[in-house]
Amino acid sequence: MKHLAPIFMCLYILVLNSTSFESSASEAVDKVYHPYVLPFEREFEWRFSSRKNDDGNALLQRIAYGQAISEYVTVEGYFVGERDKEDNFGLHSYEIETRWMLSDQGEYWADWGALFELEKGHEKDSWEFTTGILAEKEFGRTSLTVNFLVSQSWGSDSDKTLQGDFRLKYRYRWIPEIQPAIEIYSKHEFLGIGPAFMGISRFEGQRQLKWELGFIAGLNGKSTDHTLRFALEMEF
Repeated sequence: MKHLAPIFMCLYILVLNSTSFESSASEAVDKVYHPYVLPFEREFEWRFSSRKNDDGNALLQRIAYGQAISEYVTVEGYFVGERDKEDNFGLHSYEIETRWMLSDQGEYWADWGALFELEKGHEKDSWEFTTGILAEKEFGRTSLTVNFLVSQSWGSDSDKTLQGDFRLKYRYRWIPEIQPAIEIYSKHEFLGIGPAFMGISRFEGQRQLKWELGFIAGLNGKSTDHTLRFALEMEF
C-alpha cells in the first residue's frame, strides 16, 4: 500500500482541477494532520477551539479514542460538542476517522498519508465525508506539513456542498517539548494565519503526551475574526 502515494496525489490533483468549491469557515481552523502512524498505537485525544468574530463566539470540543489496526492504518472515533452563539452547549455530531500512512518515513522526497472521515450530525439528517492527502517534508531542523482535503455533505439538514480545505504548518523542531510553528488555514471564504506551538513528552515504552496550541487570525476582511485552538493527545 505504501507505493500508492503518487497515484493518490495524481487523483487528488485531478479533483482540484475539475471542481469549484463552496465552503463555510465555521470550522476552518482545526488541526494540521501529520501522515504518520505508529504500529500498535492507541490514543486518547481532546481538541478545543474557540472562534470569535463579529457574530459572537463559537466553541467546539472533540473527545476521541483511536487505535492502529495495522502498521500503516489507524482508526479514531470522536464525540463532538458545540456551544452556539446563544451559549447553548451540547452534542453536535459523531465522527469516525481513518488515517493511512502511504509511504515509509524517508522513502520519497516527502512523506505521504491519506485521511478519510465520516461525520453524522446528532439527531439530524446531516452527513459529511472528508478525504484528502497529507504530506510532510523535513528541511534540516524544520518541517513543512500540508493537508489538501475535500468534503461532501448531504442530508435534509445539510447544505449539500462540496468544500475544499487547505492547511499548512511550518515547524521548527527546537527541542521535542517545545516546537514553534506558523500555521495557515484556507477555505473559499476564509484565510487565516498565526503562531502555534507543539511539544512531545516521551515516557517508558511507546507512551507519549503531545500538546498543541495555536492562535489563528482571520484575514478575510472582518474587523474581528480569530480562533484559539488547543489539543492534548496521549499515546500508549
